[in-house]
Amino acid sequence: MTPLLAAASHTATNPGPLILLGILAAAGYMLHCVIWPYRACPKCRGAGRFLAPSGRAWRYCNRCSGRGAQLRTGRRIWTHIKNTDRNRRDK
Repeated sequence: MTPLLAAASHTATNPGPLILLGILAAAGYMLHCVIWPYRACPKCRGAGRFLAPSGRAWRYCNRCSGRGAQLRTGRRIWTHIKNTDRNRRDK
């Protein structure tokens, strides 16, 4: 049997470990978002301000409103799930 034919006739592997790895990665990211909800703003790199083009004054970053941090996407999802559960229990 030629190597190409042998490679083509190989059966698929068990996807179980990959699914488990994906679930563990998602759980780890959600835990990371719960502990550290903010990330550095990518535009100003966490400084919250820029040097003006003239080089004499500072201006605030318009993406993070001068805070230098932004809420992570995972934290937004976590807060939405938590508020949805809270609203469900209040009814």
